Amino acid sequence: MYAGIATCVVVLSKFHAVAHEYSWSGSSRFAWSFGYVLLLSLTAYGFGLPEQPRSRRSAGWSAACWGAVGATLTAAVAVSLVQLVAGDALLPRFVVFGTAIVVVPWFMLCAAMAGDGRTRADARDRVVVIAEPDEVEDLVRELQRAPERNGTVVGSLTVTTAASTSLPPCRPLLAMARDQCASVIVLSRGAQADVDIVEQASILHEDGVRVRTMSLFYEQWLGKLPIAELERVSLLFDIGEVHAARYARVKRLLDVALALCGCVALVLVTPVVFVGDRIANRGPLLFRQPRTGRNGIEFEMLKFRTMHAADIGAECSGLSSSEWTAEGDERVTRFGRVLRRSHLDELPQVVNVLRGELSVVGPRPEQPRVVAELEGKIPFYRIRHLVRPGLTGWAQVKYPYAASEAETLQKLQYEVFYLRRQSLAFDVRIVARTVRTVFGQEGR
Repeated sequence: MYAGIATCVVVLSKFHAVAHEYSWSGSSRFAWSFGYVLLLSLTAYGFGLPEQPRSRRSAGWSAACWGAVGATLTAAVAVSLVQLVAGDALLPRFVVFGTAIVVVPWFMLCAAMAGDGRTRADARDRVVVIAEPDEVEDLVRELQRAPERNGTVVGSLTVTTAASTSLPPCRPLLAMARDQCASVIVLSRGAQADVDIVEQASILHEDGVRVRTMSLFYEQWLGKLPIAELERVSLLFDIGEVHAARYARVKRLLDVALALCGCVALVLVTPVVFVGDRIANRGPLLFRQPRTGRNGIEFEMLKFRTMHAADIGAECSGLSSSEWTAEGDERVTRFGRVLRRSHLDELPQVVNVLRGELSVVGPRPEQPRVVAELEGKIPFYRIRHLVRPGLTGWAQVKYPYAASEAETLQKLQYEVFYLRRQSLAFDVRIVARTVRTVFGQEGR
């Protein structure tokens, strides 16, 4: 997809230069052309291309079509605005709008190839699970929702059934795996403790079938940890921000650099928000709320206010577990909804990053009252407070808004996974996913 964008911009730019008799590579348009390539690539990724359509049904193609049109129009309008402000034709309109027209069908073609590739991946990773029925149901649901790697559960056995030798077939796991042409075998904690099941799995491993524990399968295919494994492994790994001094220092430097860039955006956006508040959201500009940060230390987190002024006092005092903020909350004003959908309400938190209270990437901070309640109910919930909380995080890009304790437990599985895998490369990956989330208006 990205190669097609670059090829289109380069060919049209060169054609325009030849037609108008000037040197493309020797002019400033050369650099701006590749800037346009970068912008188109960013908007395409942000709109979810090329992975949007999960099937050839009309809904999938509609999403891909709107994504392709939205990405190209956003990039074209952005370049046009820059040229308007600069007062100079940095790129010919022939290149800007010609590329926008050509790459839409190219995006659709790439979406088709991505969809076919996903279908083949689903068929390639055929999974047989040895676990209890509730664990199998959870795994099937997770694979259908938002996997990091595609796969299909083609069969399952309980531990008792898989180990049974009294009834034919005498080796049920072997029989099912071969009958279903399984490529991956997943063993629950109970299955790993059964000698006969492990022996059957080893035979399949010799045949080229991959064997995974439930925990490892969750990590590699889903990017999280299963609930059943949290108590066992939560404290048995190094955390980059705590145990790797070099990573912690570099991450802090990058936080400050990005926060300074964010401050520029904050200065530009604040007057717009101020005017919007005067018209449709009267009250204080900022919303200040206590949150729990690193090592359990409380700090005051800043946001642009999105709720009615009369509701701020109750919100700032801390919500109980029965008063979680929900989607469509009636306390949010119309202008506040615009701020939330665009995520602009989060922009003042760059000040928290500069203060060292937040990081760009990390678990999202919770209110002290909620933290106190969850620590008493969710095992090892406090482990998330060993690092700085973040503006965005792995849980935010992988799971929708948590409005209950059960959903918070789901997000904790992603947060512990992040703590185990902390690295600069993973942080960059999360920031990139956040860009896509903001464009697609998914997550919180």
